[in-house]
Amino acid sequence: MTVAIPADSASARDDSRAHAPLPDVVDHVAVARLYGEPLFALPQDLYIPPDALEVFLEAFEGPLDLLLYLIRKQNFNILDIPMAALTRQYLSYVDEIRGRNLELAAEYLLMAAMLIEIKSRMLLPPRKTAEGQEAEDPRAELVRRLLEYEQIKLAASRLAEVPQFGRDFLKVQVYIEQALQPRFPDVDLVDLQAAWQDILKRAKLVQHHKITREQLSVREHMSVVLKKLQGRRFAPFEDLFDPSRGVPVLIVTLLALLELAKENLIEVTQAEAYAPIYVRLAFTTLV
Repeated sequence: MTVAIPADSASARDDSRAHAPLPDVVDHVAVARLYGEPLFALPQDLYIPPDALEVFLEAFEGPLDLLLYLIRKQNFNILDIPMAALTRQYLSYVDEIRGRNLELAAEYLLMAAMLIEIKSRMLLPPRKTAEGQEAEDPRAELVRRLLEYEQIKLAASRLAEVPQFGRDFLKVQVYIEQALQPRFPDVDLVDLQAAWQDILKRAKLVQHHKITREQLSVREHMSVVLKKLQGRRFAPFEDLFDPSRGVPVLIVTLLALLELAKENLIEVTQAEAYAPIYVRLAFTTLV
């Protein structure tokens, strides 16, 4: 029914609302506002359609999930399920989903038929087998399926807590460009000093007590070192020294090696830390 309101009366009512004082309410909170005015109570004639709002508190993955939820919620003993109460609650849920999703309800209806069958079998007197033993409990198969489903569900929840690639972390790939020619590490000064001290110790064991005056030339020993390195890919650092000629010759030989390395005529290399030291010519590449 439609009621027509005169324009004059409508405007008069709007003017009265505009000049009406606010309600003298202090302890209550407005639940809504209508045309700018607070409402402290819902109207008695308020109509809310039944499909205006739907709240799903639980989401189930199938009939077994629903049955397990009902059993755990009511604290039923899963080994002694009260089929009447469980079937009643299950059918009430199925009636709710039949009106919304008939395709989804088909799977639940199949389980509902199984529950009704188990309940009807429990009402009949038990039949004895040929061996005289009592028949198996009609609920045994359902209990077995529920226990297996619960174990799988718990295992799946534990697996979901494990960090997963793409969800919790990502793999980082770093490309490192490597040189085609091997690059030997530089010889540390401490290793060079240790090798020199070892040569001095061996020289003292074979030294002769002769007092002579010998003219030693660094340039001459540089030529001697270069001759020793010719035709060789690598020469051990110790092989370039002759301990039998005494400490002065060893010192001059060391100075000759340092001078050749300074002029980039030889290279002093070492495969790794604390490894033997080798010397080779820097301007000749041997195959």
